[in-house]
Amino acid sequence: MTREVLRVGALLGATLAVCSTLVRAAPPALGPEETLRRYLAALKDGKADVVYELSSTAMRRGKDKEAWVKEQRALMAAAEVKILDFQVQPAKVEGEKAYVPDLLTAQDKFLNQLGVPEYELYTLVKEDGAWRIDSQTDVEPQDVPKWFPHARAAGGAQPSSEPRAH
Repeated sequence: MTREVLRVGALLGATLAVCSTLVRAAPPALGPEETLRRYLAALKDGKADVVYELSSTAMRRGKDKEAWVKEQRALMAAAEVKILDFQVQPAKVEGEKAYVPDLLTAQDKFLNQLGVPEYELYTLVKEDGAWRIDSQTDVEPQDVPKWFPHARAAGGAQPSSEPRAH
């Protein structure tokens, strides 16, 4: 019986040590602003696989990772998208949903050839305890002061109510 007690004790100790290491190694949950920063940085760097992981189930439109990543890479290449800069603003969190404004400077061959700054609003949702990008729209000129209180004027941006695929 003593050997069995020692064996069970050793097994229990090893299990606790592994669990303790796993708990310490788990990264902290990202807030909405940091989630958006990582999402935009991944877009800028062409890391569609990271963008997929930070996107909501709805944003993935039921596609598996391989198909979605391939599609996103093709869309970004076809549009010749170049993200030059982004400035993530403070989020407004409402339960399991967050709204995060961003001032994006990017160029593409269809909608913004000049790289005019764009006022964007991202909606994030909580899925499995993590914030995920759910949608993106451009902020209309009359709404810029609401989401970007320090903006002098919305005249420099070319807002549109059309959501864009990222």
